[in-house]
Amino acid sequence: MGFPALSATTEPGISIILVLVLLALAFLLPKGSERFFRVVEDIFCSLAERKRLVVLVLFCIVVAVRLALLPLLHVPNPGIHDEFSYLLMGDTFAHGRLANPSHPMWPSFETFHVLWLPTYASKYPPAQGMVLAFGELLGQPWIGVLLSVAAMCAAIVWALQAWMPSRWAFLGGVLAATKLAVVCYWMNSYWGGAVAAVGGALAVGALGRLLRQAKVGNAIVLAVGVAILLNSRPYEAVFFCVPLAAVFFRWLIGRSKSASTPGQRWRSVFLPAAAILLGTFAWMAYYNWRVTGNPIVTPYAVSVRTYDGGALFVWQEPKPPKYYDNLELNAFYNGFQRSHYQRTWKDLQSVSLEKLARCNVVFAWPALLLILPALSFAVRDKRIRLLVWTLLAGLLGFSLATWSNPHYLAPVTCLIFGLLVQGLRHLRTVSVRGRPIGVVVSRTVVLALLLDVTLAAANRVSDPLGWGGWGLSDRADIQRILLAKPGKHLVMVRYLGHHSIHEEWVYNGADIDNSKVVWARDLDPEQNAKLFAYFKERTIWLVEPGEDSTPLLPYREGASQSTQEF
Repeated sequence: MGFPALSATTEPGISIILVLVLLALAFLLPKGSERFFRVVEDIFCSLAERKRLVVLVLFCIVVAVRLALLPLLHVPNPGIHDEFSYLLMGDTFAHGRLANPSHPMWPSFETFHVLWLPTYASKYPPAQGMVLAFGELLGQPWIGVLLSVAAMCAAIVWALQAWMPSRWAFLGGVLAATKLAVVCYWMNSYWGGAVAAVGGALAVGALGRLLRQAKVGNAIVLAVGVAILLNSRPYEAVFFCVPLAAVFFRWLIGRSKSASTPGQRWRSVFLPAAAILLGTFAWMAYYNWRVTGNPIVTPYAVSVRTYDGGALFVWQEPKPPKYYDNLELNAFYNGFQRSHYQRTWKDLQSVSLEKLARCNVVFAWPALLLILPALSFAVRDKRIRLLVWTLLAGLLGFSLATWSNPHYLAPVTCLIFGLLVQGLRHLRTVSVRGRPIGVVVSRTVVLALLLDVTLAAANRVSDPLGWGGWGLSDRADIQRILLAKPGKHLVMVRYLGHHSIHEEWVYNGADIDNSKVVWARDLDPEQNAKLFAYFKERTIWLVEPGEDSTPLLPYREGASQSTQEF
């Protein structure tokens, strides 16, 4: 599924060529080449000095560029299990509900990452679903993704402005936008990390401002950032918030320099922030109660108890096999998930290398190798020491999990790009015999990324990992065909033996009974008879995923294959 990463094969060569060309210009035409780049950089710096305006400008640029690329990179089709679960959540919220009642025919609809008892709902925290619901109300859930990614890039600029000069903060946002907002699954799918990245950026930026001056507005932004993290990536939020909380409370009790008095800090910062966080915890308890029936039991915990058989953390072992009512869930949870990690040194090494490889594709590009020496100086800067420690805390949390999705690092996104631009700042100071070699190399790093992303977009690569963009295009085509037909439809999904368990077709919206198209599993004759009786007024169709193309056929009786590919 997806396309291979262009950056892994073409970009190193691009970087070498750019270095040689720019070095030749620096030595042969030092004044002319420097004059050209200075003009461009002066425009960039002048805009960056207008701190509020530049945040809005970057937001608008991200939206405009991605919309302009729609002829090449279409609105993404969902394809990953998690995407469909998030879309269910967004549809539920768009219907004005936090959860849906269990459906009487739920065994025919049972699928991955979705609860059916005591309610019909997604297992995930609600923040991403709210974004998708907002997009759905505007006409398409992906609109919510687009706006959230643009907000992430703008928030990164705003956050870094509190820790470094404005031009470097702007560059950090531009690098994030280039890497994550064009050819990345964060933009081109429904399960990326933009929402959590917004929360992390707001918290970091607000704390940086509070350390200089106690203001109610920054206290509110800090609390809102933490609230977003708790409702998007709660596990990672714990690691992220520990260093920030340590510095915050040290400042609050007057152990660090500040223009404000301890009394002002408690009144203007602690009280409003505490009120927002108390409201956040109350909301989380209410949400849990509406979905699981228990205010202190999360939907994710219910899903783990009901379905998951694999180890979630590196010190755990897989659970004993469970019984599942359909073959696909059995193959996924008892097969793929339990075999993913067995608490051996070999498995630990495998998942660690997988994390490194995937995060390299999402956050890095080969030209960054040029700034590695400068990073050793950047991490020792007292000005960004808190950012470094918070990043290390986030990496620690990520290293303890057995799964390796790069958006698990979403809370520390602004810190990653902040450290990169700090490395570029140090790199620019390097000179050889009076020649600005560091300036040339730093420009190469930025230009190589821009060229790499441009080539990927021109080749219609929505995501180098293959996780975003095209999705289950056959399913999407059938959905569009049936939506155009009169009447209501029931699509029975019967998997062929070599079908991949990672390509699940059985997902539905929040209101199954009133949906024009309903997707169901082809189970045993008894369950199918109940389902057909329940939906007796619908036209019944059959699809058999597993071939290169999946035709839509009139339903016919037949046994599903038992062998699954994973």
